[in-house]
Amino acid sequence: MGRYRCCPNARLVTSANTRIADHRRPDPTSTDPYVIGPGVLIAGRPGGPLSGRKFAVKDLYEVAGTKRGDGNPDRLAESPRATTSAPTVQALLDAGADLTGKSVTDELAFSLSGTNVHYGTPPNPAVPGAVPGGSSSGSVSLVASGDVDLALGTDTGGSTRVPASYCGVFGLRTTHGRISNEGVMLLAPSFCSVGLFAADPDQLAAGWMAVRDGASTRPGPLTGRAPRSFVIAPELFALAEPDTSTALLIAAYAFADACGLPAHEESLVSPDARDDLRDTFRTIQMYEAWKVHGGWVKTHPGSLGRGIAARFATSSTVSYEDVAAARDRRRAVQVLVARSLSGGRYLIQPAASGPAPSIDLTGPAKDELRVRTLALTAVAGLAGAPVVSMPVARVAGGPVGLALVGLPDDDDVVVELAQRAKAIAQ
Repeated sequence: MGRYRCCPNARLVTSANTRIADHRRPDPTSTDPYVIGPGVLIAGRPGGPLSGRKFAVKDLYEVAGTKRGDGNPDRLAESPRATTSAPTVQALLDAGADLTGKSVTDELAFSLSGTNVHYGTPPNPAVPGAVPGGSSSGSVSLVASGDVDLALGTDTGGSTRVPASYCGVFGLRTTHGRISNEGVMLLAPSFCSVGLFAADPDQLAAGWMAVRDGASTRPGPLTGRAPRSFVIAPELFALAEPDTSTALLIAAYAFADACGLPAHEESLVSPDARDDLRDTFRTIQMYEAWKVHGGWVKTHPGSLGRGIAARFATSSTVSYEDVAAARDRRRAVQVLVARSLSGGRYLIQPAASGPAPSIDLTGPAKDELRVRTLALTAVAGLAGAPVVSMPVARVAGGPVGLALVGLPDDDDVVVELAQRAKAIAQ
């Protein structure tokens, strides 16, 4: 099982239990590297557009003066203290926001649940007793509780979109490669993108502009495609639980009305091809995860939780021939998405297959949920596209998010369109 350590001090304030990890300095009364650090970790630039706002950073980002733990105590112990902050972190500081701390993440970002055997599971403020979603679990939990205004996450296979849906907040997955990944731990480099959480779309837009202008690989706003209509893919809605699908379909048309744009149902892929999207994504993700982290995993037996260790073990079996074929299929998907969303069309789909599951969910039911959700998130992941998850519906189990997907570099447009969701947000 390894050395699983619970860390009761891994919090910024009592109400944020297990959400914040502060690696500034060792606690003189304890050898535990996660210490209580109330207040501001780094103050933002005075007079900036985000002055007065607070933000947290997923513990995959470098923050000057702190150690990066990647959700694992052995990684933390081996990590040097950063001398500079990742460009995304610095962009928010330069815009005036105050950094309150580093937020808990699933180990090495290899999960959608939001659980961590070492440091516990951050609470889901919207659904007590349910998981917050991962791997950006602490970041979404802090935003949903109101402890911070903004939080940085990452998104490989849904690690921003799914938590945003589960916790009823707005979540942005940026275009792959649009925002700098310098100083960020990547699970699968060809998928990993910067993510951003906010409780309302205006805050999301403000945070996005700060990150875009301060950490973009292509600075400044890009000329976006004028939105003309929305595509509702029925085969993607069919992946959601029946009540979730119904609620989000109603919300999709309400959102289109709020935007003053037409929406129509049109298949993106066949049901068989839809399942292939998931398998294609998983093959590439696992191959890259093992290539990047396999050496560390092999030299640290027992360091990872059982579930994460099992995923890496499976990842080690993916062959080059497997991934080469998957990459060919990925290129075909990119062509398909570009064609389907041409002419100013934007895709609407569920952000996850249902509301946040119970923290006690295990076995086949949990596996089935993961499979359906990964099939939903694979579309944008394979396409490298920007997505905003919008909290526009509720079912008996809690909030469910509607995902708005554009083509690569449509970030400004999807963020602007998401502001129209204020009229129907739950």
